[in-house]
Amino acid sequence: MREPAFWYRPRSFKSHLLRPLGALYGAIAARRLERKGLEAGIPVLCVGNYHVGGAGKTPTVLALAKLLRELGEKPVVLSRGYGGRLRGPVMVDRNRHSAADVGDEPLMMARGIQVAVSRDRIGGLALAKSQGATVVLMDDGFQNPAIHKDASLIVIDSERGLGNGKVFPAGPLRAPLGAQMARTDALVVIGDGHAADGLAAEIAAQDKPVLGARLKPDAGSVAELFGRRVLAFAGIGDPQRFFRTLRASRIDVVKARPFADHHFFSKGELEELLAEAGREGLTLVTTEKDLARLRGSEGLPDGADSVVPFAVVLEFDDPAKMRKFVTERLFKARERRLAGR
Repeated sequence: MREPAFWYRPRSFKSHLLRPLGALYGAIAARRLERKGLEAGIPVLCVGNYHVGGAGKTPTVLALAKLLRELGEKPVVLSRGYGGRLRGPVMVDRNRHSAADVGDEPLMMARGIQVAVSRDRIGGLALAKSQGATVVLMDDGFQNPAIHKDASLIVIDSERGLGNGKVFPAGPLRAPLGAQMARTDALVVIGDGHAADGLAAEIAAQDKPVLGARLKPDAGSVAELFGRRVLAFAGIGDPQRFFRTLRASRIDVVKARPFADHHFFSKGELEELLAEAGREGLTLVTTEKDLARLRGSEGLPDGADSVVPFAVVLEFDDPAKMRKFVTERLFKARERRLAGR
């Protein structure tokens, strides 16, 4: 879906009209958050956000997976597989599955880590454990109470913040902020903006870690595009962040085309983008998630293989602080389970 512009305005008549629906939705969501989840038997780390739309969860999951492997763990990602037709549980196979099968994010992540897709989180957990997982990394699912979480890390974009702070559909929040903050174990703030400063101060006041991070462009991607004039397009939660990252990397973005999150590009749309780029001598560039959807599409037009992916990785400002948080959470999770035997 494409987020309504009024979600990110301080005042809006539309938001005011939708507040009763937001109150009802929020009350149901808050009660759902209170439910006790199934004990997984192994540590479960959840990466989520307070609001609908993009914030940087996928890069955060990949950064955590890298850290966990450095700690000697075998993490398996558990994803709902948003946008995919398969209900699962199924392990993602990049040679067999497309984004239409399992969703763009799981397909992209499966390039470097095992990913289980399942609409039923408990079924997905069982599949992950059968693969020898020592830790389950939940990609999203913070508001889903099915499985007990040993740590919930909330990701927020420092430029966008929480918009108008209202609950869906009056605003972008998935549940009342207070109910979500109470279940937050750490906050990951991506970027150098200030829209999340107030929230970060509240989390820090609760003696919970606030971890700064930033998206670092892949050196190879920057080198490939340096000196070229590009037409950038993206169908992610926050396309503007992608365009800002390109420009910050000194890529000459002549034109930018945003699409709705998880947008599946039609052959006609791709033909239009290719034709526009060809007329003006531009290179087409998109995100790795968008490219995952493109490469799984049928009937791609000639020239579609010329689209260049722009890769980014998440780096923490204080890696030692993040490592300490994860190590302590893993230790406490295992200690608690041993004590409960």
